[in-house]
Amino acid sequence: MDTIVLQSNIPNVPVKRGKVRDVYDFGDRLLFVATDRISAFDYILPTGISRKGEVLTRISEFWFDRLDVANHLLTTDLSDLPLAASVDLSALAGRSMVVKKTSVVPVECVVRGYLSGSGWIEYQQSGTVCGIKLPAGLQESSQLPEPIFTPASKAEEGHDENITFEQMCRTEGVGAELATHLRDLSLQIYSQGAEYARGQGIIIADTKFEFGILKGEIILIDEVMTPDSSRFWPADQYRPGGSQFSYDKQFVRDWLLQSGWDRNSPPPELPADIVSKTASKYIEAFERLTGTAF
Repeated sequence: MDTIVLQSNIPNVPVKRGKVRDVYDFGDRLLFVATDRISAFDYILPTGISRKGEVLTRISEFWFDRLDVANHLLTTDLSDLPLAASVDLSALAGRSMVVKKTSVVPVECVVRGYLSGSGWIEYQQSGTVCGIKLPAGLQESSQLPEPIFTPASKAEEGHDENITFEQMCRTEGVGAELATHLRDLSLQIYSQGAEYARGQGIIIADTKFEFGILKGEIILIDEVMTPDSSRFWPADQYRPGGSQFSYDKQFVRDWLLQSGWDRNSPPPELPADIVSKTASKYIEAFERLTGTAF
């Protein structure tokens, strides 16, 4: 059975741990380590998903190489980092990226091509998504007439909050000029990625990008169009009018919802079959998207 990495360990290097990634600060560079942690309903679960971190890293690496946009990836080779001999490189291999250190733009750049999730909830109430008026009569999971840019404020804990484009323009550290550029760039990247993925049999229903600034240049950072940052739907099973089967945490969410967990206390361990099914979906997403065996 594959080893599940819930937390990496590099002694004597400053680290910030997110829901999935451990980010180590080497001064002029950062080391992103994608663990096998999985979160649901704003909780990090006690059970990891085998090789999930490798899938996320390899999909991001695939997109960084394919997309025509500046990005933060320097290398996946860890040999140049000043690591102590005691650090287990085998535990980091395949799930790590050495990246440029940037000034992070404090807004999530979300693009939606289909009506789902919080967008569908808002649309039912007001006919809008993040203040953008949409045509009447759309169904859950309907394809939108054209992709829309729906930014979100970054939350240290819990859910990011949807905001309007005007609110993004007023966000400290952003401003109207940068907001407009990031909107246009996000729509461009999404359109390029979604067109390619559709040809591979995957609908990218929506996704979120993060950007940083380095020496005045806007750079794509973090993960890119993965099943964790996007809704991946199998194109051959797409049926508007309800929720869609997806290549992500669906098995986990479904199991948690029927488990009796109250969502206000530490979450339960996941059973082995749910872990296995979820791991298989992540790997299938990678293989279908890239056309290569994992």
